Amino acid sequence: MSEKSGSGAKGPEAAGQQKNEGEGNKTAARQYNKDQREFVKSGRVDKAADEAADAVSSGEREELERAEEKGRSHAKE
Repeated sequence: MSEKSGSGAKGPEAAGQQKNEGEGNKTAARQYNKDQREFVKSGRVDKAADEAADAVSSGEREELERAEEKGRSHAKE
C-alpha cells in the first residue's frame, strides 16, 4: 500500500524546503522586509553606509566594480 496522506510527510516540506508559492515568493518577501525593518531599527545603517563609502573610496573600488560588472553580465543572460 502507498501512503497518500496522513502523518508520513513527504515532499519539500519534509526535507525542510519551502513549497512552491507560484509567481513570487510571498513568504520570502515578508521575511526580507521584516529583516530590513529590523536592520534599520538596529541603528547599524550609518555604520554600514560609512563602511561602504570607505570601500568605494579605497583601493577596493576596482575590485567592487569588477564584481558589479560580473553580476550585471549574469543578469543580461
